[in-house]
Amino acid sequence: MFADRDNPLTVEQGNLFSPKFDSDGLIPAIVTEVGQAQVLMFAFMDAKALQLSISTRQAHFFSRSRNRLWKKGEESGNTLQIETMRTDCDQDVVWLSVRVQGNGVACHTGEKSCFYRSVDLESEVSRPVHLTRD
Repeated sequence: MFADRDNPLTVEQGNLFSPKFDSDGLIPAIVTEVGQAQVLMFAFMDAKALQLSISTRQAHFFSRSRNRLWKKGEESGNTLQIETMRTDCDQDVVWLSVRVQGNGVACHTGEKSCFYRSVDLESEVSRPVHLTRD
C-alpha cells in the first residue's frame, strides 16, 4: 500500500505516500478536530493501523501500553472520523483532522482533549514542577 522510500527528493517532493516508521515500526500521529487548533491527542500508528485508518476513514492506532492495534472509541464510542490526513516533508509523522463521534470527547478521561493540563512555567527549578488544569 505504501511506496518505497528510495530517495529524499522523491519523499520530499513526490506524490507517493511512503511513511517512515521508527525502529519499533511506529509513526507518530497528531490529532486535531476539523476547524479547531487544539490538539486532541497524540498517538502512534503501525503500518496496519495506518492502512485501516486510510481505508475506513476511522482512526486506528497502535497502543504501546497494551501492545496491540485499537480503533479509537472501540470501548467509549467516541470514534474519530478522519476528514483529512496530512504528512510532513519527510513523511515521518501524520496529522489527522477529525470529527469526534459519540460524546464528542477524545480523551479516555472524559476530557475533550488529552492535553487538558499545562506545565507551570513559573515553578522554581529546585521544586517539582506543577501542572495546572486548563
